[in-house]
Amino acid sequence: MSDYDLYELPNGIRVLHKQVLHTKIAHCGFLLDIGSRDEKPEQQGLAHFWEHMAFKGTEKRKSFHILNRLETVGGELNAYTTKEKICFYASLLSTHFERAFELLTDLTFHSVFPEKEIEKERGVILEEMAMYHDAPEDAIIDDFDAVVFGNHSLGHNILGTKESVSGFQQGDFREFLGQNVRTNRLIFSSVSNLPFKEVKRLADKYLAPLQAQLGTHARTPFGHYQRIDRVERKPITQAHCLIGGPAYAIEDERRIPFFMLSNLLGGPGMNSRLNLAVREKYGLVYTIDSTYSPYTDTGLFGIYFGTEKKQVDRTISLVQKELKKLRTTPLGGLQLHTSKEQLMGQLAMAEESNGGLMQLLGKSTLDLGRVESLNEIFERVKRITSTELQELANDILREDNLSMLQYLPE
Repeated sequence: MSDYDLYELPNGIRVLHKQVLHTKIAHCGFLLDIGSRDEKPEQQGLAHFWEHMAFKGTEKRKSFHILNRLETVGGELNAYTTKEKICFYASLLSTHFERAFELLTDLTFHSVFPEKEIEKERGVILEEMAMYHDAPEDAIIDDFDAVVFGNHSLGHNILGTKESVSGFQQGDFREFLGQNVRTNRLIFSSVSNLPFKEVKRLADKYLAPLQAQLGTHARTPFGHYQRIDRVERKPITQAHCLIGGPAYAIEDERRIPFFMLSNLLGGPGMNSRLNLAVREKYGLVYTIDSTYSPYTDTGLFGIYFGTEKKQVDRTISLVQKELKKLRTTPLGGLQLHTSKEQLMGQLAMAEESNGGLMQLLGKSTLDLGRVESLNEIFERVKRITSTELQELANDILREDNLSMLQYLPE
């Protein structure tokens, strides 16, 4: 992608902007290369708690003023935490872009973590945990991380534990930020109809005065994977199952081909192999899909489905049959071509979302040091061969690499 602008301030903060003339909406946000995997064992859940607390008061604003600042002009303010990223972002009319820029800078860098708000938000997060526990299709995803990654920080729940969340105090937030925030490991990304010179002017106004906090961001790499099969009895009516294991890291050359293989197997298309073989042919499931999440040093592949308890073994057998086909039978020319076209179409449609594009710009630059253009990705997709896909299937989708977690009704 060549039609975007990049500006690096003396303190190391980078500003990315893509001008889209046909829109009146601005999407912007800070992406920080910090996530739950950067927590120490006693800090589990602190990154996500910080994301919540950023909205609860800054040096010059109380919670109400933060929430009201963009709402009054029809804007939206939000945030999320992942294993490796925290993002604070906003969408609003581009005529109010400066309002969002200033507010996002304030809550990202000047939060004060009021003690009273910590106590209130602690209850909110504990309720969030309870909500996930009541939704087995969500809870099994978090529990499966622990099955694959074990005691490594990638295996920890992003929300933390009841014990850890119940103990956090103001000093814990300040310590975590001091240990992890580096101005050269965060990016302000924006997509709007504004010219870059206006974004640069605001960056000089709001970001340039921030003190430089430079440094590397070392992470403990994951290793020592051991395949595990686990069954848990739950007070549920439907059985849930997740099958998967470690996969390729973000910078691995095999990432895009494996993403295509996962898409062919159980992507969003109703013509995915798993959907056709399990839902359409036998009606055993409502949802069955495969996902692939790459991280800086490893990745995670998983197949999820929910079904009746009596159909679990049959469904697992059908899934294993499809995996064996990918390992033993190369794709024919027509199916290979169709899979490529499908993936490229899905990627192009995803880039039509300016909000998603804003985040893509920041994530790609943080992870790869550059923005992968759609044409670049397309060229890599076009070079994929049936032999390559079969090799990937035999590497990642082999039985001794795939763990299994089942939630069965009591």
